Amino acid sequence: MCGIVGAIADRDVVPVLIEGLKRLEYRGYDSAGIAIVECNDGPHDVRRVRRTGRVAEMESATVAENLRAGIGIGHTRWATHGGVTESNAHPHISHGVALVHNGIIENHEAQRERLRALGYHFESQTDTEVIAHLIHHYLTQGDDLLGALQRAVKELEGAYALAVVSRSEPERMVCARMGCPLLVGLGDGENFIASDVSAIVQATRKVIFLEEGDTAEVARSGVRVFDANDNQIARDVHLSDVSLASLELGPYRHFMQKEIHEQPRAIADTIEAIVDAGSFTPELFGADAEAVLREISGLQIIACGTSYYAGLTARYWFEAIAGLPCAVEIASEYRYRDVVANPGQLIVTISQSGETLDTMEALKYAKSLGHDKTLSICNVPESAIPRASRLVFYTRAGAEIGVASTKAFTTQLVALFALTCTVAKLQGRLSAEREAELLDALRHLPGSVQHALNLEPQVTAWSERFAPKHHALFLGRGIHYPIALEGALKLKEISYIHAEAYPAGELKHGPLALVDSDMPVVVIAPNDSLLEKVKSNIQEVRARGGEMYVFADADSHFTESEGVHVIRTPRHVGVLSPIVHAIPVQLLAYHAALARGTDVDKPRNLAKSVTVE
Repeated sequence: MCGIVGAIADRDVVPVLIEGLKRLEYRGYDSAGIAIVECNDGPHDVRRVRRTGRVAEMESATVAENLRAGIGIGHTRWATHGGVTESNAHPHISHGVALVHNGIIENHEAQRERLRALGYHFESQTDTEVIAHLIHHYLTQGDDLLGALQRAVKELEGAYALAVVSRSEPERMVCARMGCPLLVGLGDGENFIASDVSAIVQATRKVIFLEEGDTAEVARSGVRVFDANDNQIARDVHLSDVSLASLELGPYRHFMQKEIHEQPRAIADTIEAIVDAGSFTPELFGADAEAVLREISGLQIIACGTSYYAGLTARYWFEAIAGLPCAVEIASEYRYRDVVANPGQLIVTISQSGETLDTMEALKYAKSLGHDKTLSICNVPESAIPRASRLVFYTRAGAEIGVASTKAFTTQLVALFALTCTVAKLQGRLSAEREAELLDALRHLPGSVQHALNLEPQVTAWSERFAPKHHALFLGRGIHYPIALEGALKLKEISYIHAEAYPAGELKHGPLALVDSDMPVVVIAPNDSLLEKVKSNIQEVRARGGEMYVFADADSHFTESEGVHVIRTPRHVGVLSPIVHAIPVQLLAYHAALARGTDVDKPRNLAKSVTVE
């Protein structure tokens, strides 16, 4: 979603801000802007450039206006309050105070009326502008910039990450965090603010992750951090492992294509500790994982979007292998219903970014009900959700730039499979022989995924047939039904073809009415115990004139015929088959989008990290 970057240095920071915003483009946005404080010999002033559309358009405007300064802030906005207009774009300015904001202020209407009564004029429809006016109001009451920020945030309800500069104090920036991620980057005689380490990795890898309620003052000479009670506090300095190479496109046309092809390495890196240990060990999940996992009576998985589909897949594994009940729920539903607490459950939250707001709030809700057994599966170390969880498993997918998740999804599946096997082993439901079999399957998984990637030319040929279509249907049974859901999601996310997924057995209970010769039907059909049932479902579609596209295994004994197209993975990989079959549906979505000419990495209306409700 929205992105923040700020810098203060003895050099011109405008190129730093623009480079940072470009590296935040993957999060999704519809406008961008920067504000700087000119530090000339005369009076200081705040100058601002904002544009709807891409960062490149805003960059051209900064060049045309010759913006140069040693302090500034920048922002990419994903519209919530107010449309996609230049007046709604950040930064917002109030009498020399410039501010950028991620999140949503829930009491903005009441604050707006109060500030209007104080004489403030509003130029935008946003909730953000009230914060700029509120900070300026406290400056007029005698507070310095930090004090004004600290007073202002105590009157805000909702979620925010804020970065603020002022013409009255051109030698420092201030920032605040509640509910949305924000970090401070430490340099040599220069310092930075960002919502994501990727925005500043070109300048520094030393970062401080701000905690809930923190405010900070950032100057060239150093940084001061204050807790929610405004007491100065020392926060740990971390060395980020995000590399510039992981943020570069390389030889690929899009980041999504790059990330699809990085999956063998991402999976190999994620399972490395398991393979090296030669067993499913609880230490993978944290120091006290053995005590926690040995006693749990079931799982409650909470997630959103693609991560939710990973959870749906894991339910089949967990109940079949560990023999314990597993519930899976969308975070935005879980957090707003009256949940019956079961402290014996392990609460598992799944989030690529570790900052998904609905998932974070669902975790808080579960903890408020007395659930103290919590585990986060996440791709971003030190992000908010892992820090709020008792146990953690970090996937090692590396930076994922494309909005449509690919390698994060498959590594989440690997993590959930490892969790399943670990719990089963601790609770006496996994024999040594079966553990050895599952470990061997895991060792061979990167190779099987590479074999699936080798199907790309065949999938590309299919995509040409998909490109002109307006609707598609995906079918799967059992553990492959969630992969059908994921395939439909990927297709509609980036190609804008409307796609739905159903359990194949549900076809005759309604969806069959949609089938005609103009609606392609994609079937996930590996050689498992439900294969014959799936074949019967295929006949139901063919009898109605439907065009079938079947992802099968080498030994599934499907025969191509008129209206039935088959692509086979080299071999059936048993219990890990969902991970392998995720690859061709990702490739189908990517190449269909390519054929339709859509913006693959930045699909319309979507954001990478969803930090609002």
